[in-house]
Amino acid sequence: MAVPLSLRRKVMIKVKIYKDSDHDLPSYQTPGAAGVDLYAKLEAPLELDSLERALVPTGIHLGIPQGYEGQVRARSGLAIKKGLSLANGIGTIDSDYRGEIKVIVVNLSRDKITLQDGDRIAQMVFAKVERAQFEETLSLEELGETKRQEKGFGHTGV
Repeated sequence: MAVPLSLRRKVMIKVKIYKDSDHDLPSYQTPGAAGVDLYAKLEAPLELDSLERALVPTGIHLGIPQGYEGQVRARSGLAIKKGLSLANGIGTIDSDYRGEIKVIVVNLSRDKITLQDGDRIAQMVFAKVERAQFEETLSLEELGETKRQEKGFGHTGV
């Protein structure tokens, strides 16, 4: 018998944080939010021309538990409204990294974008990670046969 959502225990990891800014701690904006917002810590406004990228500090350092990662992701509202994205797609913050969290942003619009101190520039989602143990084989056949095999990009259509 399935346990109703209202009775399920919420599983939360504890992440230690050192904050070197006047901004709020990262927080979930709604009860169903998957990510917490990250704020820019800037001494002065940062202007990004079209296709320009920058490394934006957040003023926070995290102690992520081993077995987890922090995934830095773009904020959808900034992407659609201003063209601000992340140059590396999703950034991974490893559990053993203790430096300041910085976000690699890129302006994908045709217009100049100005970031201000305290702007919410990205979001972070915490995820459990599995580590792989590699077992080298001597032939491709040892990988096993699948219906897909070597068919790659776009093989199922657009």
